[in-house]
Amino acid sequence: MNSAWLFKLKGEITSKQSYVLAILGLVFIWVIWVILTIGDEPIISKSILPHPSNVWFAFGELYRENELIMNLGKSISLNLGGYIKAILYALPIGFLIGLVPLFRGAFQKVVDAIRFLPLTALTGLFIIWFGIYVGAKINFLAFGIFIYLLPIVIQRIDEVEDVYLKTVQTLGATSWQTIRSVYIPSVLSRISDDIRILTAISWTYIIVAETNADQGGIGSLIYRTGQRLGRVDKTFACLIIIMIIGVFQDRLFAYLDRKFFPHKYQVSNSYEQKNLLKSTGMFDVVFDFIMVILTFVSLGIYLLLMVNEWFPFMGNIQVLSYLFGGALWTIHVVFGLVVLYQGNQLYKKFFVKS
Repeated sequence: MNSAWLFKLKGEITSKQSYVLAILGLVFIWVIWVILTIGDEPIISKSILPHPSNVWFAFGELYRENELIMNLGKSISLNLGGYIKAILYALPIGFLIGLVPLFRGAFQKVVDAIRFLPLTALTGLFIIWFGIYVGAKINFLAFGIFIYLLPIVIQRIDEVEDVYLKTVQTLGATSWQTIRSVYIPSVLSRISDDIRILTAISWTYIIVAETNADQGGIGSLIYRTGQRLGRVDKTFACLIIIMIIGVFQDRLFAYLDRKFFPHKYQVSNSYEQKNLLKSTGMFDVVFDFIMVILTFVSLGIYLLLMVNEWFPFMGNIQVLSYLFGGALWTIHVVFGLVVLYQGNQLYKKFFVKS
């Protein structure tokens, strides 16, 4: 069997080959990990790199002894809060600077310079401004995402093709109609990919925020179990959990991208256009189906737990408050948007005549 295609520069592989190679890559990493840490006197000390079996058992310990689910809930809600605030700030400010010459001339240089701020050095300022509680952590995370997202919004505005602008101008569109029908759809469809990329950055800053004023979260858990107690196996377990959540979050953003911008995935017979379109594999189709089911299941669970917040019927435990603490509002916002979207879809289906 000829395997030259595996080493061909810029060679293409099928989805099936990609999945097989990904599994083989994971197996290879696991084998090397075992080899480096096996035995009583491993190549790398277990205080530096724990054996995979130790990491595996650490998951159970984190769940039983360190309230893993609660800490994950707090970190996820902080992540959502940072994204919500950063997007709400970056989009209108980005459109003002990108479209209005007055604001571009006044603030473009500031936007370019602010990207070089060392965010980890600003934690003290955010504590002074917002205190040590959840508000400070969310605002710190939002600022960390904002300073990366704002220049991207301006760049995406500059990338809008002139052919679309000239077309609406020929049709007599006003400035607001041009923004609404050309700039907003074009920028949002492009920036959805940029937001996916910022997922990794957001988790980096969550860890930084949570190590200040220990109030729970996966970053706080890493600090307490790893640095204070020297449990490297628990640290690795937490890092693996973060990677799994990050991958799922990335797939979720990809699902939302296919949901709200289906034109990016349309099939075209034109060779020139084909390279500009994204492909949807079997895994994406299966994931989309699972997400539809999970959306309604999650919505049902959320409504049930919301009733429990007001009229406790599950004992003295208010699950949502326990899991998400002061950042519970982010969960309300997310599910509120889900309800609005599903309600709009039902309205279009049953009341809007085609």
